[in-house]
Parts: sequence; C-alpha cells; structure tokens
Amino acid sequence: MKLAIIGSGLIVNQLLGAVDQTFPFSLEVIWGREHSKEKLEHLAETYGIKRISYDYDEILDSDVEVVYIALLNPFHYEYTKKALEAGKHVILEKPFAMNLAETQELINLAKEKGCMLLEAINNQYLPNFDRIKALLPKVGDVKLVCFNYSQYSTRYDRFKKGEILPVFDWKYGGGALMDLNVYNIHLAVGLFGRPEKIDYFPNMEQGVDTSGVLVMQYRTFQCVCIAAKDCGAPMMNMIQGDRGSICIPTAPNTLELVEFQDNKGQKECYRENRFEHRLMHEFYAFADILEQENYAFCYDMLEQSRIVGEILDQARSVTLQTEK
Repeated sequence: MKLAIIGSGLIVNQLLGAVDQTFPFSLEVIWGREHSKEKLEHLAETYGIKRISYDYDEILDSDVEVVYIALLNPFHYEYTKKALEAGKHVILEKPFAMNLAETQELINLAKEKGCMLLEAINNQYLPNFDRIKALLPKVGDVKLVCFNYSQYSTRYDRFKKGEILPVFDWKYGGGALMDLNVYNIHLAVGLFGRPEKIDYFPNMEQGVDTSGVLVMQYRTFQCVCIAAKDCGAPMMNMIQGDRGSICIPTAPNTLELVEFQDNKGQKECYRENRFEHRLMHEFYAFADILEQENYAFCYDMLEQSRIVGEILDQARSVTLQTEK
C-alpha cells in the first residue's frame, strides 16, 4: 500500500531507520514545512522515499492510500480530520488527540467515511504483549499492578533554565502523562479494560507534569502507572496475582523480556518479539489490518483509544487543578 509520511521528527527518523526491503508499505512521499527542506531531502535520499511535498492538500488528492501522521500533538486532530475527509486511511501517532472530544470526533468521522484509523501505540502489537495476555490466567486473581516508565529527559536541563520545548509544554500535550504514561495506560487498558476510577498525582513544574503517579482502580485490584521525565529508574513492571507474578524488566513500550514466576519460585522467560526495532511490529500489523479490511479489529482498537483518551482527559484536568 502507498504510504505518505507526515512529519520529520524523531519518531519518523526511528521508523525509517528500521525499514528494510520487506517493509509492507511503499514509501511514496514525505511531507513537511519548507524550513525543514534539508532534513526532508536527507530522509528521502537516505531511505528511498520517492518524493517530497510541502503541500498537504496535494498529497490528499494523490493516489496515496494511507497517511501516517507523526506531527506535534496539537496538530493530530486537524491533519487526521483532513485525511479522513479525503477518504484516506490514517495511522496516527500517540497520543491520539489533545482531548477526548477530538478523539471521539475523529473516531466518528472514520466510521462515517469507511476509513481505518489506527493509533500507533506500539506495545499493543508486540508479540510479548500477546504473551503477557496468555500468561494472565497463570497469575490467578490479580491483586496489584505497577507499570513504570521513568526516563530522564535530555531536554529537562534546558527546561529548568526556562527553555520550554514542546515536550515540556502543557499546551503542546507535553509532560510525563501524555509522553510516557500513555504507554502504561494503554498497556493496562489493553490487558484489563476500562478502570472504574482514576486518580492522578502529578509533580508540577512551570505548569507541566514533569513526573506523576496515576492510580487506576479496577473492581478487585489497583494498578499504579508511574512516569517521569525529571528522573530515571531501572525499568520494572509487575503484575501480581495470588498464584504467581509477571515481571517485565524492560520499558513498557518495548516489552523485550517477559518473566513469569509461580508461588513455588518456578520461572519462565519469554523473548518473542520478532523484530529488533519496536516500531516494526505495529507497521506490519497495520498492513495486515488494512489489506484484510479488518474493520472489527480496527474498531476494537479505536474503543481502546477512546478509553485511554477519557483517562488522559481526567488526569490532565488534575494537572490544571494542581497548578492552581
């Protein structure tokens, strides 16, 4: 299928750096602003993208079938809406949108237009995620869950000096919740569904949550989601039950290693991700979903995106109250 890449930021560079000859999409065009001309030319030449465009409408009028939107968070809604209205399928980088209202409108529009809309939240498409789901019955009754994505940001020192880049700008959807905790939230919702109640406890600096703890209350257990951009820690994620536990000692967006241990101390280890790069699994999955016209799966994932959007909305409202 013919793919248009919208954006030229870090995530686009990471994706293109992992592309090989078996990549399931044809790299037709990359779009950006004219001030990014040198960067776009470098990406096109290095990774064999057929052409560069500075005209989004021209791309939407072309024979491109799928649009991959990897722009700053505030532009997700506008560019996705235009693509859907033009009848294009859309792969949209996380977080889905800036608020639940935008998320719901885009979901409704995709269904109305008969287009597929897929959130690029890669941990949902990793084989080790499926392994975790398969191991859950062996855990028994889940009692406690803790997911932690703490990564000291290379931009935090500049932030402390007063230089506010988008990743630390609340208006741009910056902060630990939207940037990192979204992986934890998707992991929890993908495994356990919608929580009954949430509470968010952010550490606020200059109007943004540089770190925070999200507590998701399920009917019979508590799930704690920790994310930080102002401090780091070894990756450790746990699902604890009355018959055993699942440990993921790697980042929640890579799930490189999954360990199950029963109450007798017997341990099983799994490394089932097929590709070295974390983004490849989702793009191969997206190609299958699109080619097979698997709307049922697409709509299930859109419902998950909606639930995550609801959680993010509630948590972000806490950051406003906390700052006041």
